[in-house]
Amino acid sequence: MEKEKIKEKIKKVVWFLLNPRLLLCVGIAWLITNGWSYILLGIGTWLDIRWMIAVAGAYLAFLWFPFSPEKIATFAISLALLKWLFPNDQKTLAVLREWHGKAVGAFRRGKAKRAAKKNKNETEK
Repeated sequence: MEKEKIKEKIKKVVWFLLNPRLLLCVGIAWLITNGWSYILLGIGTWLDIRWMIAVAGAYLAFLWFPFSPEKIATFAISLALLKWLFPNDQKTLAVLREWHGKAVGAFRRGKAKRAAKKNKNETEK
């Protein structure tokens, strides 16, 4: 029975990630956050324009920094685009709402556990 639940969750995640509408929105968001720098680097290298190479190289160096917020920004932009471009795609939006609810619930449970542990430690003192 556990295997069935795991298979169902994997199927749901794969369906969500390979949704053509979401892929289009992720592609557009990637072009907004990253793609322009790769294009600029290619054009700058091809035409030997130093300032294009410098700007694109500096931004790409920032993107490869481990703590770059670019992935979060790309995902946020893609979700906003999905809601804006495809407001009637209720299946994908329902999955997002479900996952958001689970994340908020897990965060609240963790916060409550930390608060209970803190109160317990304070009362023992």
